Order: sequence, then C-alpha cells, then structure tokens
Amino acid sequence: MYLARIVGRVVSTQKQDTLQSIPLQWLQPVDAGGKDRGVPLVAADTFGLGPGELCYYITAREASIALWNLDVAVDAAVVGKVERIDLGEK
Repeated sequence: MYLARIVGRVVSTQKQDTLQSIPLQWLQPVDAGGKDRGVPLVAADTFGLGPGELCYYITAREASIALWNLDVAVDAAVVGKVERIDLGEK
C-alpha cells in the first residue's frame, strides 16, 4: 500500500462499462511526512474522497480486487482514507 494526496477528479466522457459508476481520482503519491514523491497517477475511488484528502492506495492486480470485479481494467485503486499519521519521536 502507498500513501497519496488526492489532487483532483478525473472526468471521462467514455469509460469501460465496468467503470461506469466508479469515480476516478488524480493522486499525488507522498511520503509519511506529506512531501510529494514520484509522479501523479489516476486511481479508481470506492470511498468518494475529495481533493486535499490523504488516502492509501494499491496497484496492480490487487486494484481490481478492491473493486470486487476482476474484469475491471484498473492499475490503481483507493482503499482507505488516512485520518492521521503518528511518526513517533526521534
């Protein structure tokens, strides 16, 4: 699982039939401190999160499992909302 901040929603005029009711979000991967890490990506969102919210996501085949349909063509899926991160003392 990976951390990301939702930076926007992807609007598509045409989707694969299996994705018709699934919102697509634009994610910016981040580290535990909230700093950007890597390049943004698109992920299917089953939670209905919005811009600025912190989430965790999965990639590869597991992304389709998160949508309860192995025939869905997705590379990433949001699987939870992050309420807070406790890094502990150093």
